Amino acid sequence: MIYLLIYLATISLVAVVITMHDKRAARRNKRRVPERTLLLIAALGGSVAMLITMCIIRHKTRHAKFMVGIPAIILVQAAIAFMLWRLLP
Repeated sequence: MIYLLIYLATISLVAVVITMHDKRAARRNKRRVPERTLLLIAALGGSVAMLITMCIIRHKTRHAKFMVGIPAIILVQAAIAFMLWRLLP
């Protein structure tokens, strides 16, 4: 269980840093983080941290792919976690 918590904390930190980096790159007309990468990081467990960060810094909040997609990822992750919790003793 401790390893799962460490993993989730790490991937959440990565999600926050990558999202903030992409926002900074967007402002400076620099090379951006691909949307596919942002969604992958969300799917790997950083979805909640990424959604909160996006809302706080107002990044990608007009893109339906993110404002619908990331909450959908959160729901899928919650369903998987619930199913695993029910199956494990």
